Amino acid sequence: MAVVGVSSWGRLEVARQRICPLSSRQWVAESLRGAAPGLAYGMGRSYGDVCLNPGGTLWLTRGLDRFIAFDSDTGRLACEAGVLLGDIQRLALPRGWMLPVTPGTQWVTVGGAIANDVHGKNHHVAGCFGDHVRRIELVRSDGERIECGPGSKPEWFRATVGGLGLTGVITFAELQLHPVTGPWLHVETLPFQTLDEFFQLAASSASVWEYTVSWIDCRARGTSRGLFLRGRGGEAGTAAPAEPRDRALAMPFTPPVSLVNRVTLGPFNRAYYHLGRRRSGARLVHYRPFFYPLDQVRDWNRMYGPRGFFQYQCVVPPAPGRDAVRALLDEIAKSGEGSFLAVLKTFGEREAPGLLSFPCPGVTLALDFPNRGDRTLRLFDRLDAVVREAGGRLYPAKDARMPRSLFEAGYPRLGEFLHYRDPGISSGLSRRLMGG
Repeated sequence: MAVVGVSSWGRLEVARQRICPLSSRQWVAESLRGAAPGLAYGMGRSYGDVCLNPGGTLWLTRGLDRFIAFDSDTGRLACEAGVLLGDIQRLALPRGWMLPVTPGTQWVTVGGAIANDVHGKNHHVAGCFGDHVRRIELVRSDGERIECGPGSKPEWFRATVGGLGLTGVITFAELQLHPVTGPWLHVETLPFQTLDEFFQLAASSASVWEYTVSWIDCRARGTSRGLFLRGRGGEAGTAAPAEPRDRALAMPFTPPVSLVNRVTLGPFNRAYYHLGRRRSGARLVHYRPFFYPLDQVRDWNRMYGPRGFFQYQCVVPPAPGRDAVRALLDEIAKSGEGSFLAVLKTFGEREAPGLLSFPCPGVTLALDFPNRGDRTLRLFDRLDAVVREAGGRLYPAKDARMPRSLFEAGYPRLGEFLHYRDPGISSGLSRRLMGG
Protein backbone atom coordinates (compact mmCIF):
# COMPACT_ATOMS: atom_id res chain seq x y z
CA MET A 1 0.00 0.00 0.00
CA ALA A 2 1.24 3.47 -0.85
CA VAL A 3 1.54 6.14 1.83
CA VAL A 4 0.41 9.56 0.61
CA GLY A 5 -0.70 12.90 1.99
CA VAL A 6 -4.47 13.36 1.96
CA SER A 7 -6.56 16.38 2.91
CA SER A 8 -10.29 16.93 3.24
CA TRP A 9 -12.22 19.61 1.38
CA GLY A 10 -11.31 22.25 3.97
CA ARG A 11 -7.59 21.77 3.20
CA LEU A 12 -6.69 22.48 6.83
CA GLU A 13 -4.06 19.72 6.98
CA VAL A 14 -2.35 17.15 4.80
CA ALA A 15 -2.25 13.88 6.72
CA ARG A 16 -0.05 10.91 5.77
CA GLN A 17 -2.19 7.80 5.31
CA ARG A 18 -1.89 4.36 3.76
CA ILE A 19 -4.07 3.93 0.69
CA CYS A 20 -5.96 0.69 0.03
CA PRO A 21 -8.22 0.84 -3.08
CA LEU A 22 -11.40 -1.29 -3.03
CA SER A 23 -12.45 -2.36 -6.51
CA SER A 24 -14.68 -5.40 -5.99
CA ARG A 25 -17.37 -6.11 -3.39
CA GLN A 26 -16.26 -9.74 -3.46
CA TRP A 27 -12.87 -8.89 -1.98
CA VAL A 28 -13.79 -6.07 0.42
CA ALA A 29 -13.76 -8.31 3.49
CA GLU A 30 -10.26 -9.60 2.70
CA SER A 31 -8.96 -6.08 2.10
CA LEU A 32 -10.31 -4.83 5.40
CA ARG A 33 -8.94 -7.68 7.48
CA GLY A 34 -5.41 -6.96 6.30
CA ALA A 35 -5.45 -3.19 6.72
CA ALA A 36 -7.20 -2.27 9.98
CA PRO A 37 -7.48 0.17 11.61
CA GLY A 38 -8.88 1.94 8.58
CA LEU A 39 -11.64 4.19 7.30
CA ALA A 40 -13.77 4.26 4.14
CA TYR A 41 -12.93 7.24 1.91
CA GLY A 42 -15.05 8.32 -1.05
CA MET A 43 -14.59 11.76 -2.59
CA GLY A 44 -13.21 13.51 0.51
CA ARG A 45 -15.87 16.23 0.32
CA SER A 46 -16.29 16.39 4.10
CA TYR A 47 -14.76 19.61 5.34
CA GLY A 48 -12.91 18.45 8.46
CA ASP A 49 -11.42 15.21 9.78
CA VAL A 50 -14.44 12.87 9.60
CA CYS A 51 -13.03 11.46 6.32
CA LEU A 52 -9.38 11.36 7.43
CA ASN A 53 -7.41 8.73 9.33
CA PRO A 54 -4.02 10.32 10.04
CA GLY A 55 -1.35 7.66 10.43
CA GLY A 56 -3.82 4.89 9.50
CA THR A 57 -5.38 3.39 6.37
CA LEU A 58 -7.97 4.78 3.97
CA TRP A 59 -10.07 2.24 2.09
CA LEU A 60 -10.85 4.00 -1.19
CA THR A 61 -14.42 3.20 -2.24
CA ARG A 62 -14.64 5.00 -5.59
CA GLY A 63 -13.80 1.71 -7.32
CA LEU A 64 -17.14 0.34 -6.07
CA ASP A 65 -18.98 2.34 -8.73
CA ARG A 66 -21.36 -0.09 -10.40
CA PHE A 67 -25.10 0.23 -10.85
CA ILE A 68 -26.70 -3.10 -9.86
CA ALA A 69 -30.37 -2.67 -10.80
CA PHE A 70 -32.86 0.08 -11.58
CA ASP A 71 -36.61 -0.33 -11.89
CA SER A 72 -37.86 2.63 -13.93
CA ASP A 73 -41.48 1.80 -13.02
CA THR A 74 -40.99 2.06 -9.26
CA GLY A 75 -37.85 4.23 -8.99
CA ARG A 76 -36.01 1.63 -6.91
CA LEU A 77 -32.24 1.78 -7.51
CA ALA A 78 -29.53 -0.59 -6.24
CA CYS A 79 -25.92 0.49 -6.63
CA GLU A 80 -22.49 0.16 -5.07
CA ALA A 81 -21.39 2.64 -2.46
CA GLY A 82 -18.83 4.41 -4.64
CA VAL A 83 -21.41 5.60 -7.17
CA LEU A 84 -21.63 9.40 -7.29
CA LEU A 85 -24.87 11.26 -6.66
CA GLY A 86 -24.36 13.12 -9.93
CA ASP A 87 -24.20 9.82 -11.80
CA ILE A 88 -27.52 8.79 -10.26
CA GLN A 89 -29.14 12.04 -11.39
CA ARG A 90 -27.87 11.56 -14.94
CA LEU A 91 -29.14 7.96 -15.03
CA ALA A 92 -32.52 8.58 -13.42
CA LEU A 93 -33.72 11.94 -14.76
CA PRO A 94 -34.31 10.86 -18.38
CA ARG A 95 -36.42 8.03 -16.94
CA GLY A 96 -38.57 10.33 -14.78
CA TRP A 97 -36.82 10.02 -11.42
CA MET A 98 -34.51 12.06 -9.21
CA LEU A 99 -32.76 11.75 -5.87
CA PRO A 100 -35.33 12.71 -3.21
CA VAL A 101 -32.62 14.39 -1.10
CA THR A 102 -29.32 15.81 -2.31
CA PRO A 103 -26.71 18.01 -0.61
CA GLY A 104 -25.03 21.09 -2.11
CA THR A 105 -22.64 19.09 -4.30
CA GLN A 106 -23.17 16.17 -6.66
CA TRP A 107 -19.56 14.99 -6.12
CA VAL A 108 -20.48 12.79 -3.16
CA THR A 109 -20.59 9.00 -3.06
CA VAL A 110 -23.68 7.09 -1.98
CA GLY A 111 -21.70 5.61 0.92
CA GLY A 112 -20.61 9.06 2.07
CA ALA A 113 -24.16 10.41 1.77
CA ILE A 114 -25.40 7.61 4.03
CA ALA A 115 -22.53 7.80 6.53
CA ASN A 116 -23.12 11.54 7.01
CA ASP A 117 -26.90 11.32 6.47
CA VAL A 118 -26.77 14.39 4.25
CA HIS A 119 -29.68 16.77 3.88
CA GLY A 120 -30.75 19.25 1.22
CA LYS A 121 -33.07 22.18 0.65
CA ASN A 122 -36.20 20.11 1.28
CA HIS A 123 -35.82 18.64 4.76
CA HIS A 124 -39.27 19.93 5.72
CA VAL A 125 -40.75 17.73 2.96
CA ALA A 126 -38.38 14.78 2.45
CA GLY A 127 -36.16 14.58 5.53
CA CYS A 128 -32.61 13.25 5.19
CA PHE A 129 -30.88 11.00 2.67
CA GLY A 130 -31.24 8.09 5.08
CA ASP A 131 -35.03 8.38 4.99
CA HIS A 132 -34.93 7.03 1.43
CA VAL A 133 -32.45 4.19 1.90
CA ARG A 134 -34.18 0.82 1.88
CA ARG A 135 -31.26 -1.55 2.31
CA ILE A 136 -27.50 -1.50 2.76
CA GLU A 137 -24.70 -4.01 3.04
CA LEU A 138 -22.13 -3.32 5.73
CA VAL A 139 -18.77 -5.11 5.90
CA ARG A 140 -17.04 -5.05 9.28
CA SER A 141 -13.27 -4.96 9.66
CA ASP A 142 -13.28 -8.61 10.83
CA GLY A 143 -14.97 -9.66 7.57
CA GLU A 144 -18.52 -9.99 8.90
CA ARG A 145 -21.22 -8.91 6.43
CA ILE A 146 -24.41 -7.33 7.73
CA GLU A 147 -27.39 -6.54 5.52
CA CYS A 148 -29.79 -4.12 7.15
CA GLY A 149 -32.56 -1.64 6.51
CA PRO A 150 -35.49 0.06 8.23
CA GLY A 151 -37.30 -3.30 8.48
CA SER A 152 -34.35 -5.67 8.79
CA LYS A 153 -31.85 -5.35 11.64
CA PRO A 154 -33.07 -1.76 12.11
CA GLU A 155 -30.69 -1.20 15.03
CA TRP A 156 -27.70 -1.61 12.69
CA PHE A 157 -29.38 0.62 10.12
CA ARG A 158 -29.97 3.42 12.65
CA ALA A 159 -26.36 3.23 13.79
CA THR A 160 -24.93 3.26 10.25
CA VAL A 161 -27.07 6.06 8.78
CA GLY A 162 -25.28 9.16 10.01
CA GLY A 163 -22.75 6.88 11.75
CA LEU A 164 -19.74 8.73 10.27
CA GLY A 165 -18.37 5.56 8.68
CA LEU A 166 -17.59 4.03 12.07
CA THR A 167 -19.82 0.92 12.00
CA GLY A 168 -18.20 -0.71 8.95
CA VAL A 169 -17.72 -0.13 5.23
CA ILE A 170 -20.92 0.33 3.22
CA THR A 171 -20.56 -1.64 -0.02
CA PHE A 172 -23.96 -1.21 -1.67
CA ALA A 173 -27.31 0.44 -1.08
CA GLU A 174 -30.85 0.29 -2.36
CA LEU A 175 -32.52 3.69 -2.71
CA GLN A 176 -36.06 4.86 -3.40
CA LEU A 177 -35.98 7.73 -5.89
CA HIS A 178 -38.53 10.52 -6.33
CA PRO A 179 -40.73 10.89 -9.46
CA VAL A 180 -40.27 14.09 -11.49
CA THR A 181 -41.53 15.46 -14.80
CA GLY A 182 -38.16 16.81 -15.88
CA PRO A 183 -34.98 18.62 -14.82
CA TRP A 184 -36.57 22.05 -14.39
CA LEU A 185 -37.77 23.81 -11.24
CA HIS A 186 -40.05 26.78 -10.69
CA VAL A 187 -37.97 29.08 -8.45
CA GLU A 188 -38.71 32.38 -6.75
CA THR A 189 -36.13 34.71 -5.21
CA LEU A 190 -37.40 37.02 -2.47
CA PRO A 191 -35.18 39.62 -0.75
CA PHE A 192 -35.59 40.11 2.98
CA GLN A 193 -34.23 42.68 5.41
CA THR A 194 -34.72 41.13 8.84
CA LEU A 195 -34.68 37.76 10.55
CA ASP A 196 -38.39 38.19 11.24
CA GLU A 197 -38.99 38.41 7.49
CA PHE A 198 -36.87 35.29 6.93
CA PHE A 199 -38.85 33.26 9.46
CA GLN A 200 -42.15 34.51 8.03
CA LEU A 201 -41.08 33.45 4.54
CA ALA A 202 -39.89 30.07 5.80
CA ALA A 203 -43.18 29.42 7.62
CA SER A 204 -45.42 30.51 4.74
CA SER A 205 -43.40 28.56 2.14
CA ALA A 206 -43.08 25.24 3.97
CA SER A 207 -46.50 23.83 3.00
CA VAL A 208 -46.42 24.96 -0.64
CA TRP A 209 -42.79 24.93 -1.78
CA GLU A 210 -40.71 21.76 -1.90
CA TYR A 211 -37.32 23.50 -1.60
CA THR A 212 -36.42 26.46 0.58
CA VAL A 213 -33.05 28.01 1.40
CA SER A 214 -31.60 31.46 1.90
CA TRP A 215 -28.34 33.32 1.61
CA ILE A 216 -27.72 35.85 4.34
CA ASP A 217 -25.27 38.75 4.43
CA CYS A 218 -23.49 38.18 7.71
CA ARG A 219 -21.45 41.40 7.23
CA ALA A 220 -24.35 43.83 6.82
CA ARG A 221 -24.53 46.40 9.61
CA GLY A 222 -27.88 47.14 11.24
CA THR A 223 -29.79 44.59 9.17
CA SER A 224 -30.10 40.87 8.50
CA ARG A 225 -30.66 41.18 4.79
CA GLY A 226 -30.60 38.18 2.53
CA LEU A 227 -32.14 36.35 -0.39
CA PHE A 228 -34.80 33.69 0.19
CA LEU A 229 -35.07 31.04 -2.55
CA ARG A 230 -37.98 28.64 -2.85
CA GLY A 231 -38.59 26.09 -5.57
CA ARG A 232 -40.82 23.25 -6.70
CA GLY A 233 -40.85 20.81 -9.58
CA GLY A 234 -42.00 21.97 -12.99
CA GLU A 235 -45.17 20.55 -14.47
CA ALA A 236 -45.12 18.19 -17.45
CA GLY A 237 -45.12 20.06 -20.73
CA THR A 238 -43.72 23.26 -19.24
CA ALA A 239 -41.89 25.25 -21.91
CA ALA A 240 -38.26 25.37 -20.82
CA PRO A 241 -35.08 27.02 -22.08
CA ALA A 242 -32.21 24.98 -23.45
CA GLU A 243 -30.50 22.74 -20.88
CA PRO A 244 -27.31 24.38 -19.58
CA ARG A 245 -24.01 22.92 -20.66
CA ASP A 246 -21.55 21.50 -18.16
CA ARG A 247 -19.04 24.33 -18.44
CA ALA A 248 -17.62 24.71 -14.98
CA LEU A 249 -15.16 27.46 -14.25
CA ALA A 250 -12.06 26.50 -12.32
CA MET A 251 -9.81 27.87 -9.61
CA PRO A 252 -6.56 26.80 -11.32
CA PHE A 253 -4.13 27.51 -8.46
CA THR A 254 -3.92 28.16 -4.75
CA PRO A 255 -3.25 31.87 -4.07
CA PRO A 256 -0.60 32.74 -1.46
CA VAL A 257 -3.27 34.29 0.79
CA SER A 258 -7.01 33.78 1.13
CA LEU A 259 -9.09 35.67 -1.41
CA VAL A 260 -11.80 35.77 1.25
CA ASN A 261 -10.71 38.53 3.61
CA ARG A 262 -11.82 41.76 5.26
CA VAL A 263 -11.14 43.75 2.11
CA THR A 264 -13.16 41.54 -0.26
CA LEU A 265 -16.02 40.32 1.94
CA GLY A 266 -17.97 43.56 2.24
CA PRO A 267 -17.98 44.47 -1.47
CA PHE A 268 -18.73 40.90 -2.53
CA ASN A 269 -21.68 40.53 -0.17
CA ARG A 270 -23.12 43.89 -1.18
CA ALA A 271 -22.79 43.06 -4.87
CA TYR A 272 -24.27 39.58 -4.42
CA TYR A 273 -27.27 40.93 -2.52
CA HIS A 274 -28.05 43.72 -4.98
CA LEU A 275 -27.60 41.44 -7.99
CA GLY A 276 -29.96 38.89 -6.42
CA ARG A 277 -32.45 41.62 -5.59
CA ARG A 278 -32.49 42.84 -9.21
CA ARG A 279 -33.13 39.25 -10.33
CA SER A 280 -35.86 38.63 -7.76
CA GLY A 281 -39.13 37.11 -8.86
CA ALA A 282 -40.12 33.83 -10.51
CA ARG A 283 -38.19 31.92 -13.16
CA LEU A 284 -37.56 28.44 -14.49
CA VAL A 285 -34.22 27.00 -13.31
CA HIS A 286 -32.38 23.80 -14.18
CA TYR A 287 -31.79 21.52 -11.21
CA ARG A 288 -27.98 21.62 -11.40
CA PRO A 289 -27.38 25.34 -10.66
CA PHE A 290 -30.18 25.27 -8.09
CA PHE A 291 -29.00 22.21 -6.16
CA TYR A 292 -25.26 22.49 -6.84
CA PRO A 293 -24.29 26.17 -7.31
CA LEU A 294 -20.70 25.73 -6.12
CA ASP A 295 -20.09 22.81 -8.47
CA GLN A 296 -19.96 25.41 -11.22
CA VAL A 297 -16.49 26.38 -9.96
CA ARG A 298 -14.08 23.44 -9.83
CA ASP A 299 -11.65 23.44 -6.89
CA TRP A 300 -13.32 26.51 -5.37
CA ASN A 301 -11.84 25.52 -2.01
CA ARG A 302 -8.45 26.75 -3.25
CA MET A 303 -9.57 30.37 -3.00
CA TYR A 304 -9.03 30.24 0.77
CA GLY A 305 -5.29 29.97 0.26
CA PRO A 306 -2.72 27.54 1.65
CA ARG A 307 -4.10 27.56 5.22
CA GLY A 308 -7.52 26.29 4.13
CA PHE A 309 -10.87 27.10 5.68
CA PHE A 310 -13.40 25.96 8.27
CA GLN A 311 -17.10 25.53 7.82
CA TYR A 312 -19.21 26.12 10.89
CA GLN A 313 -22.71 24.63 10.64
CA CYS A 314 -25.08 24.44 13.56
CA VAL A 315 -28.74 23.75 14.16
CA VAL A 316 -30.71 25.22 17.07
CA PRO A 317 -34.26 24.30 18.18
CA PRO A 318 -37.26 26.37 17.06
CA ALA A 319 -38.05 28.15 20.33
CA PRO A 320 -34.65 29.83 20.85
CA GLY A 321 -33.82 29.76 17.13
CA ARG A 322 -34.45 33.41 16.27
CA ASP A 323 -32.51 34.78 19.24
CA ALA A 324 -29.72 32.25 18.76
CA VAL A 325 -29.23 33.13 15.09
CA ARG A 326 -29.24 36.82 15.98
CA ALA A 327 -26.61 36.20 18.66
CA LEU A 328 -24.46 34.17 16.24
CA LEU A 329 -24.58 36.91 13.61
CA ASP A 330 -23.77 39.54 16.23
CA GLU A 331 -20.69 37.61 17.37
CA ILE A 332 -19.51 37.28 13.79
CA ALA A 333 -20.02 40.99 13.13
CA LYS A 334 -18.14 41.98 16.30
CA SER A 335 -15.22 39.73 15.37
CA GLY A 336 -14.65 41.40 12.02
CA GLU A 337 -14.70 37.96 10.41
CA GLY A 338 -17.30 36.84 7.95
CA SER A 339 -18.40 34.56 5.16
CA PHE A 340 -19.89 35.07 1.75
CA LEU A 341 -21.08 31.47 1.69
CA ALA A 342 -23.60 31.95 4.49
CA VAL A 343 -26.67 29.70 4.29
CA LEU A 344 -29.72 29.91 6.54
CA LYS A 345 -32.64 27.48 6.37
CA THR A 346 -35.13 25.64 8.53
CA PHE A 347 -35.48 21.93 9.22
CA GLY A 348 -38.87 20.26 9.48
CA GLU A 349 -40.51 18.49 12.40
CA ARG A 350 -39.18 15.06 11.50
CA GLU A 351 -37.48 12.32 13.47
CA ALA A 352 -33.97 11.65 12.18
CA PRO A 353 -33.30 8.18 10.73
CA GLY A 354 -29.90 7.78 12.40
CA LEU A 355 -28.67 7.84 15.99
CA LEU A 356 -26.13 10.54 15.08
CA SER A 357 -28.03 12.26 12.26
CA PHE A 358 -27.44 16.01 12.33
CA PRO A 359 -30.81 17.48 11.26
CA CYS A 360 -33.45 18.08 13.91
CA PRO A 361 -36.38 20.52 14.12
CA GLY A 362 -35.13 24.10 14.10
CA VAL A 363 -33.01 26.48 12.07
CA THR A 364 -29.55 25.80 10.68
CA LEU A 365 -26.83 28.31 9.83
CA ALA A 366 -23.73 27.36 7.81
CA LEU A 367 -20.77 29.66 7.17
CA ASP A 368 -17.28 29.29 5.70
CA PHE A 369 -14.36 31.04 7.40
CA PRO A 370 -10.76 31.29 6.18
CA ASN A 371 -8.34 29.74 8.64
CA ARG A 372 -6.75 32.63 10.56
CA GLY A 373 -5.48 30.47 13.39
CA ASP A 374 -6.26 31.40 16.99
CA ARG A 375 -8.43 34.36 16.02
CA THR A 376 -10.80 32.09 14.11
CA LEU A 377 -10.80 29.45 16.85
CA ARG A 378 -11.64 32.04 19.51
CA LEU A 379 -14.63 33.15 17.43
CA PHE A 380 -15.79 29.54 17.23
CA ASP A 381 -15.58 29.23 21.00
CA ARG A 382 -18.00 32.14 21.31
CA LEU A 383 -20.31 30.66 18.68
CA ASP A 384 -20.18 27.33 20.52
CA ALA A 385 -21.41 29.06 23.68
CA VAL A 386 -24.47 30.37 21.83
CA VAL A 387 -25.23 26.96 20.32
CA ARG A 388 -24.78 25.20 23.66
CA GLU A 389 -27.05 27.67 25.46
CA ALA A 390 -29.75 27.16 22.83
CA GLY A 391 -29.53 23.35 23.09
CA GLY A 392 -28.20 22.98 19.54
CA ARG A 393 -25.51 20.90 17.83
CA LEU A 394 -22.80 21.12 15.18
CA TYR A 395 -22.58 19.06 11.99
CA PRO A 396 -19.72 16.51 12.20
CA ALA A 397 -19.40 16.31 8.39
CA LYS A 398 -18.38 19.97 8.40
CA ASP A 399 -16.42 20.04 11.66
CA ALA A 400 -12.68 20.11 12.33
CA ARG A 401 -12.48 21.40 15.89
CA MET A 402 -15.64 21.17 18.05
CA PRO A 403 -14.99 20.31 21.71
CA ARG A 404 -15.95 16.86 22.88
CA SER A 405 -18.30 18.23 25.51
CA LEU A 406 -20.40 20.02 22.88
CA PHE A 407 -20.53 16.88 20.74
CA GLU A 408 -21.73 14.78 23.68
CA ALA A 409 -24.33 17.38 24.67
CA GLY A 410 -25.62 17.74 21.11
CA TYR A 411 -25.92 14.02 20.38
CA PRO A 412 -27.71 12.41 23.34
CA ARG A 413 -27.87 8.98 21.63
CA LEU A 414 -24.07 8.74 21.38
CA GLY A 415 -23.88 6.11 24.13
CA GLU A 416 -26.35 3.92 22.24
CA PHE A 417 -24.37 4.36 19.02
CA LEU A 418 -21.07 3.29 20.59
CA HIS A 419 -22.33 -0.29 20.96
CA TYR A 420 -22.23 -0.62 17.15
CA ARG A 421 -18.80 0.88 16.51
CA ASP A 422 -16.33 -1.25 14.60
CA PRO A 423 -13.12 -1.53 16.67
CA GLY A 424 -11.11 -1.79 13.46
CA ILE A 425 -12.31 1.58 12.15
CA SER A 426 -11.00 4.94 13.26
CA SER A 427 -10.90 8.53 12.03
CA GLY A 428 -9.42 11.82 13.09
CA LEU A 429 -12.87 12.88 14.25
CA SER A 430 -13.57 9.68 16.22
CA ARG A 431 -10.27 9.95 18.11
CA ARG A 432 -10.94 13.62 18.82
CA LEU A 433 -14.57 13.27 19.93
CA MET A 434 -14.99 9.64 21.02
CA GLY A 435 -11.54 8.73 22.24
CA GLY A 436 -10.76 6.05 19.67
